[in-house]
Amino acid sequence: MIIGHIGARAGSKGVPNKNFRMLHGKHLIDWSLDQLFANDRVDHVVVSTDSPEIHAHAVSRGCIDIGLRPAHLSTDTAAKWNVWQHALEETEKQTGPADAFLDLDCTSPLRLPQDIDAGLDLFEQARPDMVMSCCESRKNPYFNMLETDEAGALHVSKPLPNGVVARQQAPMVYDHVGLVYVVRPDYLRSAQSLFEGRVIPLIVPNERGLDVDSPFDWEVIEFLLGRQIEQGLR
Repeated sequence: MIIGHIGARAGSKGVPNKNFRMLHGKHLIDWSLDQLFANDRVDHVVVSTDSPEIHAHAVSRGCIDIGLRPAHLSTDTAAKWNVWQHALEETEKQTGPADAFLDLDCTSPLRLPQDIDAGLDLFEQARPDMVMSCCESRKNPYFNMLETDEAGALHVSKPLPNGVVARQQAPMVYDHVGLVYVVRPDYLRSAQSLFEGRVIPLIVPNERGLDVDSPFDWEVIEFLLGRQIEQGLR
């Protein structure tokens, strides 16, 4: 049994009320909700939020009602992991034990349905503690990510003994992106943070790995989502 989850706080400093803002004729959260409801592998859908407006909207769409998120999980410093733990506990009170906890960030609306299925397939095949969507990083700490020393001089963040003169020589690094997370419920209940167990990557294209953190991000995603719609991908 798979629980599909979306976390959507009311507040946002970068883009106010972004999770419920309209994007191409839908609330931002609905681009992800629609994908959960459309996936026949997902048995139950739940939204964790501190917003009465978002909560009422989610319940009206058919999400399980777990009430509003507690205050200590509603700050901008609250850990995603603790939000997931609370949502799983409250949902399982109504559904019984889950076999997988599937989370979609609603700030990543460029996700396609096949990304969700790929995450679930990888979880079933590899049996990790968690599958986490990632994309190849555009910057690499072994090559072109820099730090300053005490004198203010620049140095490569993670220098290698023989140096790296081309990006192709540097170890592969990834950006953690919020398209898809699939978590083993027992791991979610017992671990204190994301990376305690065996967490493996689901590699997704960079053009789908963007999320909304700023007004600029919103404009870029609005453009790219419009192109997906024109191409018949949505």
